[in-house]
Amino acid sequence: MTRRDFVASMAAAGAATLATLPSAQAAAPLLDAKGQKIKLGMDNFAIRAYGWKGRELVDYAAEQKLDVLFITDLPALGTDSDTGCAELRKYSADKGVEILLGSWSICPTSKSFRNTWGTAEEHLAKGLRLSKAVGSPFFRVVLGAREDRRTPGGIEARIADTIRVLQSQKSLAADLGVKVAIENHAGDMTATELVSLIEGAGRDWVGANMDSGNAVWTLEDPMESLRILGPYAFTTSLRDSAIWETPKGCKVQWTAFGEGGCVDWTQYFAEYARLCPGVAVNIETIGGFQVEFPYLEASFWEAFPKKPAAEFAKFLAVAKRGKAATGFDANNRDQQRGELERSIRFLRESIGLGTKA
Repeated sequence: MTRRDFVASMAAAGAATLATLPSAQAAAPLLDAKGQKIKLGMDNFAIRAYGWKGRELVDYAAEQKLDVLFITDLPALGTDSDTGCAELRKYSADKGVEILLGSWSICPTSKSFRNTWGTAEEHLAKGLRLSKAVGSPFFRVVLGAREDRRTPGGIEARIADTIRVLQSQKSLAADLGVKVAIENHAGDMTATELVSLIEGAGRDWVGANMDSGNAVWTLEDPMESLRILGPYAFTTSLRDSAIWETPKGCKVQWTAFGEGGCVDWTQYFAEYARLCPGVAVNIETIGGFQVEFPYLEASFWEAFPKKPAAEFAKFLAVAKRGKAATGFDANNRDQQRGELERSIRFLRESIGLGTKA
């Protein structure tokens, strides 16, 4: 063998060896406190501009090799019959995708409540039945949005009204074997306020749909929100956020995972693995637009009269290390899909989430 042939053969052998090794950038699977891989899923709201329903959403989730599809709007099921839900359940199972189901406000006094599905009680009952039919062990609902903090009686009154609606359907939920997950939604409740709702309704059957993006809309550090809500979590709708200071306070723009620059997601999911065993990570990217929180103006605090100084200080620390983001058309479907798929790659490759290759 000549020197040239020897060098060529060794180079080829080295290349073959490297080809069999995992990427140096790929994280090992992250295991939760029970030693299980953490399931990775998507919230259909992340790609709402496509208008996909039922099987179309299942097909997309399967194409992305996701474990879970979280349908958080009843019309997106594509059916409201038990038979149709049972067919979708089987179709999804054949594709290897689990379905979780959710809907919107069940607080009759919230500014966000709509009577599309009847009264708040009828809405909750319908969602519980459809969850059972489609195979979802949980039904996600919300109280409302940040405007409810300024309604008569404040957020405490809206929490009390929501608890009454939940209690009216407790026996139905027990009969069906479906639990209720309430989201910290669009700036309505802080983590501690949501915990008070869960404890008031009954922790044995009511838990949290934990949303890291919505946490910053109530001026909370997402890491601290996780530590409070994690033990109560049934489901999740998670995303990253860019937060930066302005002359009035700060601005927030939700982003794809790994692009916000304010949260150490390796640390976040290490805590998540400890606090939320068995709970899937569902991505709900809602990027493009910016919201300002003018906390340097006195009137802002009318919505947060009981905000603890220590909690706000932790949020300020997050805002101070942030950088401004560039906005875009939040309704552009290609940009929605791009944010979601970048998030899937980041969580799978950099954090080690998901059970599929």
